[in-house]
Amino acid sequence: MSAVVFDNARVFDGWNQECQEGMSVLVQDDRIVEIADRPVKYENARRVNVNGRTLMPGLIDMHVHCYLADMNAERIDYIGHAYRAAHAVRLLEHALDCGFTTVRDIGGGDWSLAQALNEGLIRGPRFFYAGRIISMTGGHGDGRPMKYDAHMHEQGYCSCGQFNVLAAISDGPTECLRAARETLRRGAHTVKIMASGGIASPTDPLGVNQFQDDEIRAIVAECVMRGSYASAHCHPAKATRRSVELGVRCIEHGTLVDAETAAFVASRDAFIVPTMAVLSAMHELGGDLGLPPQSQAKLKEVFGLAQGGLDNMRNAGVKLGFGTDLMGKTYDRQCTEFMLRSEVFTPLEILRQATSIGAEILQHSGRLGCVAVGAYADLIVVDGDPLSDISLLAEDGRKLSVIMRAGEMVKNRL
Repeated sequence: MSAVVFDNARVFDGWNQECQEGMSVLVQDDRIVEIADRPVKYENARRVNVNGRTLMPGLIDMHVHCYLADMNAERIDYIGHAYRAAHAVRLLEHALDCGFTTVRDIGGGDWSLAQALNEGLIRGPRFFYAGRIISMTGGHGDGRPMKYDAHMHEQGYCSCGQFNVLAAISDGPTECLRAARETLRRGAHTVKIMASGGIASPTDPLGVNQFQDDEIRAIVAECVMRGSYASAHCHPAKATRRSVELGVRCIEHGTLVDAETAAFVASRDAFIVPTMAVLSAMHELGGDLGLPPQSQAKLKEVFGLAQGGLDNMRNAGVKLGFGTDLMGKTYDRQCTEFMLRSEVFTPLEILRQATSIGAEILQHSGRLGCVAVGAYADLIVVDGDPLSDISLLAEDGRKLSVIMRAGEMVKNRL
């Protein structure tokens, strides 16, 4: 049995403002088994003197797309699976090196990629995935430009079962139910739907609700019965409120949420995962990286309003996860999310979003996102106090002395 003892650590447990000083944390195999205010005695353990640095849970990014190797949705399918897989490898390795020990791929990620990570074929974080997102025809997951005929075998679609890398196209409650069951059969952690228009898709208006009520209810009911939950892509406030009313547990983006809708989401104990990094990246680089003109126009509608949405969520006490949603060459801007959120949230609020609240969304409270006995040994050691200076986590891992995933030392400078 392998064992590591972290000595003289300042411990942030994932929730509490007050950090305990001079702590020792014992890890055996992939679990935390003891936390003490005195040196832990354990024969043959590897001992790491943290020397007063902050030991805290590994970070959780709740919104990634490992296979989205380009910012232009039309290119993603025909770019080829080998290229998409190579992009996934570099994204996952970068995430781990930045201290993200868990990610949730909320559209496109699959069993094959999860298995490669589990077997150590590639380096990367703990991996949860949603499989293909369920989209209606012409919805945010339908990436076909208007020039494509419905029966053309192009861009990954075919008339015998419409799907692409990102999404499965389903219409009507029966098709939606079948798609949800197939997604869960393939090991998905959650089922995601496209409940409003989006920025990257070429043909759907941003502010229009997507799916009929009975279609969403069918998906939600199947998720609940299976012990899972439904997630929904939403930008407008009306799409967010409607989705939560219909039983969706986690809203992705929620960019244009107003004060009334934020209060409603909080009252239903639902979650929102804002994604500021992708908006910033698209605003700064989108045209140069192939973001279509239609998408650039939609981006202008939301970019200046996004921070106001965050203000509304904070004031209402909505439980927020930490997400980035970066595509293509912008994958390495993951840590910019910390500084973008710092314009609205305190460091403690951001740290909770990136640890314990993310674990709650993942239905892994007490196992992930915390420093606690019995939790997985997914840990980082920060050179300084991120509760005072959140920018320490915005340095692409340069301010991290230790990264541990499932009890394995990924990085150790001590």
